[in-house]
Amino acid sequence: MRIRTGFEIVYDCPVPVPMLLTLSVHPSRRDDLETPDWLRTEPILPVRQYLDGYGNICSRLLAPPGRLTLSADFIIRDSGLIDPYEPEAVQHAVEDLPDDVILFLLGSRYCETDRLSEAAWSLFGAGPPGWALVQAITDYVHDHIAFSHDHARPDKTAYDAWREGRGVCRDYAHLAIALCRCMNIPARYCTGYLGDLGVPVAGVMDFSAWFEVYLGGAWRTFDARNNMPRMGRVLIAHGRDAVDVPIANTFGPAELVTFTVTSAEAAPMVGA
Repeated sequence: MRIRTGFEIVYDCPVPVPMLLTLSVHPSRRDDLETPDWLRTEPILPVRQYLDGYGNICSRLLAPPGRLTLSADFIIRDSGLIDPYEPEAVQHAVEDLPDDVILFLLGSRYCETDRLSEAAWSLFGAGPPGWALVQAITDYVHDHIAFSHDHARPDKTAYDAWREGRGVCRDYAHLAIALCRCMNIPARYCTGYLGDLGVPVAGVMDFSAWFEVYLGGAWRTFDARNNMPRMGRVLIAHGRDAVDVPIANTFGPAELVTFTVTSAEAAPMVGA
């Protein structure tokens, strides 16, 4: 499968504004790029990239006063397979977890394990461990939160989403992550592209959020928002929660003017 993917984001800046962007395809998917995912800027600006502590590609630039357009348009190859179902993946004892995984058991800015631990053990403490437990948490979050753009806000945490019962995909991910961590399952936040491939059109395209858990010696994909195996995920970044992987950190006044995201199946190559 070939997927045409990209975005266009427009800002108005009254003064020069340094920006830190997380918009490039994750290194784990670089070999699948059929065309480069270059970050284009209008006006043309120097862009410097580096890898952050989680292995994500970050871009730095200084936006001049006026209008700035950020965009990318590329094709990436994908297997076309849905998310793997691996119920045999076991839950590890905390003392056996790799050192670099322990971080994803701890509470974080948007995933307050201290405030949700009692509820998590009350809801899931009697169930089986491992894959079945993560699926039970995913089912619960999917049913507990009603999707609503009107109830999205940048300061909403997992605890807020649990209390309010409304939110967007990042709120589903945050609550599921927090509940998994409360049950001693490492979980991390993922952001990327997820087009309506193989499913009915779900609405206006946006960057998507899902989560991964560490089971059976590897990171496994779950999605509390959709709660069904999906195809065509293109990872951009992962971290403890959304604070680690925002599409943009702007260090000054920058008004978001327009925001569009594309992820759709592209035609096969001629002769393929």
